[in-house]
Amino acid sequence: MSALDKLAELGITLPAVPAAAGSYVPTARTGNLLLTSGQLPFVDGVLPATGKVGAEITAEDARGYARLCAINILAAIHDAVGLDAVARVVKLVGFVASADGFTGQPGVVNGASDLLVEVFGEAGRHARSAVGVAELPLGTPVEVEAIVELH
Repeated sequence: MSALDKLAELGITLPAVPAAAGSYVPTARTGNLLLTSGQLPFVDGVLPATGKVGAEITAEDARGYARLCAINILAAIHDAVGLDAVARVVKLVGFVASADGFTGQPGVVNGASDLLVEVFGEAGRHARSAVGVAELPLGTPVEVEAIVELH
């Protein structure tokens, strides 16, 4: 089953990739690696929530926002090379805007990791970092970036 077929089975439609909001590009390719810029959990160009996880945002909600970030990562990859070009997901880095004392960053970033495994199977398993930070752009609770290997 192709990645697009799997997304359809999951009821996921990839959004349009927004234009870069600064001096960067949504993806960059070097050799057989494609790196994505950090993706926020935009839905139709709007952040569904702002705030820090462990304060205004629950860990469960943040996990869903990380999943939205992964959907936006998939959209950026598909726009650049097509999802069928992905051989495997190599690395994921998730940033979680964390309230003082919040230490559940890995559980939040699982929202993105789990979707990539759902879509790509074993090829979706990856190395990962889940980092707690004080603030993220636009007040978003989560930002995720990826590195994928291409066929």
